[in-house]
Amino acid sequence: MTQTKQTTGLPAGHRLDTYTIVRELSQGGFSRVYLALDDADRKLAIKEYLPGSMARHNAELQVEVISELDAEPFRVGKKCFFEEARVLADIQHPNVVRVRNFFAANQTVYMVMDYTEGRPLSREIELAGGALEEGRLRRLFVELVGGLREVHRRHLLHLDLKPANIYLRRNGSPVLLDFGAARQNAQRQQGQAVSMYTPAFAPPEQTRADARLGPWTDIYSLGACLYACLGIGAPPPAKQRAADGVLPALPQAASHYSPELLELTRRCMALEVERRPGSLLEVQKALQAPFSPPAKPGGLLQRLGGWLRPERVKERG
Repeated sequence: MTQTKQTTGLPAGHRLDTYTIVRELSQGGFSRVYLALDDADRKLAIKEYLPGSMARHNAELQVEVISELDAEPFRVGKKCFFEEARVLADIQHPNVVRVRNFFAANQTVYMVMDYTEGRPLSREIELAGGALEEGRLRRLFVELVGGLREVHRRHLLHLDLKPANIYLRRNGSPVLLDFGAARQNAQRQQGQAVSMYTPAFAPPEQTRADARLGPWTDIYSLGACLYACLGIGAPPPAKQRAADGVLPALPQAASHYSPELLELTRRCMALEVERRPGSLLEVQKALQAPFSPPAKPGGLLQRLGGWLRPERVKERG
């Protein structure tokens, strides 16, 4: 891959198909997202396939590959992005971002989505002092799992679940955003080591180009998102846990959260695929099930801490 170069986005007022660009909302290693208006002045978000490491806008705002060595990876990535948009456009679920249109222009492809007023879960965690109340947390994740189940039903994985990609509408309802499936598929088709993932939320198999991915991959990331809401800091990267597989900070949350929720988090974040819940339906049922009150200091907290010691994990197989 060529070295990343800075590139400007589409300017305000630019006409793109039947839409008018208002401003750039965000940019990442794989794409740029713009706020736009349609001809009825409705707000929309438009995602542009523009991997900054290999492509840029030229003076005519066409997307061009920086080096001929990147021509084929760019083509494969563009194809994966377009296919992801096609699948998402067929999904109409309240907790999955609604794709209204997708089209090719400027030698790249675009995905037109509903624009949602609200804030990401990552910001909500900050405003809550790092921890969300269990009842609210369970309701939120029940909705998220419902949306993710619909995505999996269409044979698509998210592959980039993290609080920054879970958006909360003003009414508190969550929406899954910014799927990472296209960039993961593009890299794997090229036989490249997968580098576009967030270490704290990615399972071990997602870091290897030859590993098999599936619903279990998103289940791990879902568990890491739960962990991030418990007031014990960011989830430890899977690479750091490889030695013993434990989650050492998890018992610290036992005085505020039920043992059932902590057990679900632990199971979802198991390093071994076979130790995770077998399906999203199982996760959803666990979130909806009755649960015990949090442990009293020195009681279940102490027992849970002992139960999660490395030797206890090995005993449980």
